Order: sequence, then structure tokens, then C-alpha cells
Amino acid sequence: MHGVSGASADKILDHPIVVRVAGDRHAGFYRPRPGTGAAGGAAAGVAVEAYRWGSLTAGAAVRTASMLLLLPFMLGNLAIWLRPRSADRFGLLGALCRLLAASLTAALMLAIIGATVNLLGWQCVPYAQCRQGRPYLSWLVALPVGPRLALLSLIPLLALRLCWTIGARSARAFEGFGPTSPEPKPSELTESLTTPGFWDDERITSWLRQIHVGIGAGTVDVSLLAGLSAGRHDTIRLLLLDAAAALVMFCAVLLCLPVPTGPAQARRLLRPLWAIVATVTGLSLAYATTTRSVDEAVVGQLPGYEGAAAGLIATQGVLLVAIAVVALARTRQKTDPAESRPWLRGLGTPVVAAMSVSIAAAFTATLVFRVADYLDRGYIPDPLRPNPPAYGPLEPPVAYWWAALAGLTALLIVTAAAAATVLLTRYRRRILARRIVERDFPHVPPHAAARLRLVRTTIARSQVTEELGPMLVVFFVVSALGLATVALDLLGIGPTELVSRLSGQHDGIGLLAAYVTDAGIWFISLLVVGLILLGYRAYRSRETRRLVAIVWDLGTFWPRTVHPFAPPCYAARAVPELARRVSALAAQGPVVISGHSHGSVLATATILQLPPAALPSVALLTYGCPLRRVYARLYPAYFGDQALRDLGDRLDWRWRNLWRDTDPIGGPLFGHHRGAQPTLGNPAADAVDIRLRDPRAVTIDPADTVPPPVERHWPYHTQPEYQEAVRYLAERAGHASTDSPVAGPEPPL
Repeated sequence: MHGVSGASADKILDHPIVVRVAGDRHAGFYRPRPGTGAAGGAAAGVAVEAYRWGSLTAGAAVRTASMLLLLPFMLGNLAIWLRPRSADRFGLLGALCRLLAASLTAALMLAIIGATVNLLGWQCVPYAQCRQGRPYLSWLVALPVGPRLALLSLIPLLALRLCWTIGARSARAFEGFGPTSPEPKPSELTESLTTPGFWDDERITSWLRQIHVGIGAGTVDVSLLAGLSAGRHDTIRLLLLDAAAALVMFCAVLLCLPVPTGPAQARRLLRPLWAIVATVTGLSLAYATTTRSVDEAVVGQLPGYEGAAAGLIATQGVLLVAIAVVALARTRQKTDPAESRPWLRGLGTPVVAAMSVSIAAAFTATLVFRVADYLDRGYIPDPLRPNPPAYGPLEPPVAYWWAALAGLTALLIVTAAAAATVLLTRYRRRILARRIVERDFPHVPPHAAARLRLVRTTIARSQVTEELGPMLVVFFVVSALGLATVALDLLGIGPTELVSRLSGQHDGIGLLAAYVTDAGIWFISLLVVGLILLGYRAYRSRETRRLVAIVWDLGTFWPRTVHPFAPPCYAARAVPELARRVSALAAQGPVVISGHSHGSVLATATILQLPPAALPSVALLTYGCPLRRVYARLYPAYFGDQALRDLGDRLDWRWRNLWRDTDPIGGPLFGHHRGAQPTLGNPAADAVDIRLRDPRAVTIDPADTVPPPVERHWPYHTQPEYQEAVRYLAERAGHASTDSPVAGPEPPL
């Protein structure tokens, strides 16, 4: 099994002519065509089969490009899986993460409302200078304010429907493998990757998807009805506003409750929810359409919109703090003292959650600011430099000004922290690299000194992976400090106005602050535009599509149990499909599962889902494996020390792991290198890791013209140690299966 970025089947098999023997174009199993020779490097008597799953993330161009717009949702879904203990998937931490994910949906709706209902319908259309030369806007002035806002409110509702479609259309391709066991209870899903049905997330995703639609529609209803408050204060509007707010609160309560265990229970809750959503939204639009007495002389933001944007940011800040507190508390509740310390001391969940909020803020602020910039023809108004009266106010909410400035500050500080981390750890990494090189190449002729320096540099750079923690901690701290602006958001004080008040003047420092804020807005906008261009490039170029897919290979591995609009989980298909295929092949003879890089993670998840009857015939070979170095630290609840030991016990330690010091991703699993914990004296575990010297030599072989290359992360399968490991594991799996009823005469695979 290949790693990220999706290698082709002929490259995996090192054979020019391959044929698919199982699966489909999304994910398939390939072998060399009969009669065309064996796969490259195949051991004698071993049949080689490749599983190509890369098209699940780097397949359709439209799907890959659209995933860039779903990046905040993906990070919001990923955050819950970095928690230190599995018991919180449906507990307090899980509820907080689901509420934060709901705030991302509300933020998306508020941004679209801000660009359409607020800027376009409320602030621009009433002013002749703003709509001059824009016939597509001129006809809106003929509509009263109520019908105009109701019409423009359809745009965020259509966007909500689009998110639903993107999330649901891939269910058959990605999530078409339903559970092979009875429906698991939520409490059972918190145990481990061995739980039957763990990867079946369609039930949870469908439940969350309909709740998020209710939150999105309720946000549109509340914004529309609050915007009509400048007119008559009649009882009908107040009742509808209360009903819309109650709808949002009811959906929030549903997110805190356990997911229904069966479809009947889900229908009992969702049918009334759908009826309420349709009724409240329909009545809100009908009320706005029939309201014609709204005072158009009101200047400024759409009534209630400024407070809604600031209140949402305040809510997200409170949720992030609560998530951090709960995550730290769970970290201190370790039940196994032998477990290694989780990454970032348990702050992985709040750090990634903060990333999702920050990127969502960048997306929403960019949308609102760029629409405002387009409508006022290039002016960037603020309290010091207002628009000409003929253009109208055309000002985004103060919360977005703070979000843009905070985003620029966080990016600059994190960049500085990353540079400082690399520089401060440089000496220590070089010392480690020097020791490794001196051990591997004790006697080097003088003419190979340059080659030796290159090897030392490569090893030192490969250690940077372990040094990313402080940079991310700084990011979370900066994000937490940004919560201090929540009070200013609620007071409606922007960055330039605050500086002017503190400095006591309206020029000089205040003008400089205005330009700095403008620069932050443009910088954040350029980053978002760059992502959009990357999405367009992914649509046109297959190579770019594969590059983008690397992000999704890592971010969409886990089921969608927090945000339903996130890109679909490809493992929901890959793991059950692999388990089914391996079980069928194990009934014919011994099977060695060989996984490179992220493919080793899929192999691990597959073995943990295999039925007991197939396990005696299965062995595992991993290389360039990030299980210990990355996954055990990021996801201690599922790939921690105990999970790796359990995996070895399930296979009776028919497991070998190849690694190199020059590999920036893979590493040992049970050794002492790079801070790994000892194996408590288990000889079988000590034999799993096999270190490969890289390069094999620093001098030029007499039969060659250049020195051996530094292989780093690829390839491994061309090394003699790989073939030896395959033969050893196939023999052990064959002996283990002789006493099992699944043994057969077929050659090992």
C-alpha cells in the first residue's frame, strides 16, 4: 500500500503492465498481467498485489478543488481525534468540539449574509452612487426593503444547500461499505480501532448534517428578522425572531446529546426538526416579503448584524478556552503510567480547533471585505477615513477588522517562532547527526568529506519534525490572546479607533494603525485568493491535484463525527475494503501486508479490524512508518503505546519495521531513538525495528560513477533488507497458519 499523494499501480508494483483484480477506479487492487512476468523485486514464490487508494482523495478535479473551501471544516473535524483519551468522543470534549463546529457553519452563513443582505441589500442599493453603472443592482432599488432582504436571503440558503450536496454526494464512493456487524452503541465507539463498525460514519454524519442545516437556516432567519427591526415592532416579528433563536438553541442542544443508536430514534427527532426549520424559514421569508414599512434612512450596519458577528467570535473564544481546559484535565488522568506524554501536553485538540477558527475567520473576512471593496470602488473606509456620503457606509463589522489584524499578527509571530525553533535546535540536531554519521562511517577518506557533510545535514534536517510543537503552542497562545479583542468587538471599537483614542489624535499614529490594518486585510485576502488559485490549478492539473490531495490524505483519515460538511473520510471505505480483501486472501494462504508511510497507518487500522480467524495467516511489514513518530503523538487515544503493543500481540509479533535516520517522516516503533519509550523488556517488540544505513556508503563504488544516493523516505522496497523481511514474515505467517483452518496451498501474498 502506497503512502500519501497516490502513486500509480505500475509504480507501486514496479511493473509496466498491470491489471485490476478487485475494487474499482476509486480504489482498486492490482497485479501484473498474467504472462508478463513478476512484479519488480518480488521474492521467489511470493505473489505481489498493490492496493491503490489515492484516487479517493486525488481523483475527481471538482472534488479536489472544492475540498480547499472545506479546509476549516476538515480541521474542525480533525481536532476531536487528537484528544488524549478516547472516552471523550461522545463526552464533554466531544460536545464542545461539535458546538465549535456548529459555530463554523454559523460563521459561514453570517459571512454570506454580510456580503449579500448587509452590504448589498442594506448598505449599497439605497445609494445612487453605489449602484451607478451596475444595472444588475439597479432593479433592486424598486423593491421595498423587506422583499429585497428576503430575496437576497435566498443566497445563503442556496450556499447551505450546496454544502449539503458536496458532503452527501460522495457517500457511495467513499462510504459505500456499511458496517459488517450490528449497529454499535456510542459508548462502544470510544474503545479502540478494533471496535466493529468504527469506520462507518454515515449514520453520525447524516445526523449532524441535518442539525447543521437547522443551525444555518436559523442563522439566516435570525439575521433577516433582526434586520427588519428598524421598522414596525409588531408581535409577529418578535414571535418569529424568538422561534428562530429557539431553533438555533434546540440544534445546539441536539449536538450535546448522544447520537441516536437507531434510525427509528433519529427519525423521531429529525422529522420535527425538519418541520420546524421549514416552517420558521418559510414564515420568516413570507413576513419579510410582506413588510414594506422599514425605515431606509437607517445608516450603518444591518440592525443586529454587528452584534451577531461579535457575539459569534466571543462564543468561539469561550469554546476554545473550555476545550483547552478539558483537554488538559484529561491529560492528567492517564491510567497507564507507561504511556508516553501526548503531543503538546494534550493541547493538540485546542490547537487544531484554533486553526479551524482562524482559517474560517480568514475566509469570512476576505469574502466580506472584498465585496465591500468592490461595491465602494476601491475605498477602504474606517472611522478615520469614511466613504464619501454618496457611497453609503459600506463598512464590514468591527469583528472582521480585528480578525484580519489578529490573523496577520498570528501568522507573523508563528513564522518567527518557527524560524527561532529551527535555529535554536540546530546545534542539538547537528550533534545527533554527527554521532550517527561517526557510527555508520567511522573511516572515511578525505575526498569523501563533502559527501559526509551532506549526509550529516540531511540527518539534522530530518529531525525537525520533532521540533514543531513549540511553534504550534505559540500559535495557540496568540489565538488565546486574541480573545482580548472580544470585549472591543462587543463595544464596536475597531483597531484604528482604539489607537486614536489611546494616542489622543486622529492623524499620525492613528493613520499608521489604519494602514497596518489595511495591510493585514490585504495580506489575509491574498492568502485566501492563493488557496482559490490553487484550487483552480488543481482543477486543471493532475499533478497539482495530487499535491493538494496530500493535505486531505492526512486530514480526512478519520470519520466525520464533528462537522458533517468536512471532506469525506476515505478510510471509511479503504479500511473495510482492505479487511475484506485480506480476509479472503488469508483463507488461501499466508498474507504479508506491506505499507509505506501513510499506507502503514491504513495497514494497522486494517489488521485491527480483521476477524480472529484471519489473523494467524497475516504478517505486517511497515517502512517509512510514521506510527510512532507522528500518529502515536498526535492521536494517543488510538495509536498510543498500548495500541501498538496490542497490535503486536494480535499478530504474535509477526511484524517488521524498516526505518532510516535520514527519513523525515518514518522512524522506529519500539526503540529508544528520537525519544521513543522502551518496550519494558519485550524481546519480540525489540526485534520489530530494523534500521537501514542511509546512504549505504559515502564513497564511490569501483563499478559506479557516483556515490550511492541518500534515499530518505523513498524507496524502501528496492533494498535487500526489504526482501529478507518479506521472506521471513511469509514463512512465519505460513507456519502460524498450518494449525489454522484458513490455511491453503496458494503461495504467500
